[in-house]
Amino acid sequence: MLTLDEALNLCTAAREAANELKAPPMSFAVMDVGGHLLAFARMDGAPWVSAEVALGKAWTSAAYGVPSAAQKEKMSPMPNFATALIMMTHGRFTPQTGAVPIYRGDALLGALGASGGTGEQDQDMCTRAVSATGYSISSQPR
Repeated sequence: MLTLDEALNLCTAAREAANELKAPPMSFAVMDVGGHLLAFARMDGAPWVSAEVALGKAWTSAAYGVPSAAQKEKMSPMPNFATALIMMTHGRFTPQTGAVPIYRGDALLGALGASGGTGEQDQDMCTRAVSATGYSISSQPR
C-alpha cells in the first residue's frame, strides 16, 4: 500500500518535473489500488477542470493497472461501451492519456494522474515522478 507521505512525494516529484520541463500548470492525483484518493496537488494557474480530469485518469489507471492511454486505445473503436463504463462508474472512468500505474515489484499500489498539458505531457510528468520516487509503471518479476 502507498502511505500518505509516499503519495505526497509523488505529487511533489510530478510538480518538480513539470517546473523543470516548463510544462503548463497541472493538477496531480494519487489513487490507491482501490481507486481512493490519497493525495492531490494543483499547481498555481492550472485550469480548475484539470483537477477532476486528473482524478479520473488516476482512477482509470489504478482500476486496470496500466497507463490510462491503454484504455483510450481500447475504447476508441467502442464509444458506446466507453460511455456505458463512464456512466456505470459515475464519471470516474476516464479513458484518456495522462496517468500511469504505480508498482513496487509486482504489486500494484495505485496510480498517478495528471491534467493540464497535452495527454502526452501529463503522462510524461507522471512517468517521471513514479521513476524519481523509486517505483515502476509496470510490474517487475521477482
